[in-house]
Amino acid sequence: MSLPPDLHYTRDHEWIASEGNVSTVGVTAHASDALGDVVYLDLPAVGTTITAGETCGEIESTKSVSDLFAPADGEVVEINEAAVTDPGLVNSDPYGAGWLFRMRITGTPDLLDATAYAALTEGA
Repeated sequence: MSLPPDLHYTRDHEWIASEGNVSTVGVTAHASDALGDVVYLDLPAVGTTITAGETCGEIESTKSVSDLFAPADGEVVEINEAAVTDPGLVNSDPYGAGWLFRMRITGTPDLLDATAYAALTEGA
């Protein structure tokens, strides 16, 4: 799956898309492939303040349990209930229906563009 060029990425394999003052967050196809079949999501609650680079939830797959890292400082304003109900959306549509949560960013995140993220994950 090719990387959407309009998104930004973290070194921890999350993506973020900004739409006005609210940004949507998910995990990359690279991460969902490495995880295997996602079976459970523990997402931050609406109203939670999160800090860039710190753990804000967990993703459980048939292979392991992995931490979900905050891509930026901010407040969670919505979680994707459809993905909580059907965690397989993270595998089948990581850049669309498999988004995880929306947040209001309060700090400037250290993000990669698609080219830099592709270079990070090449050979991984």
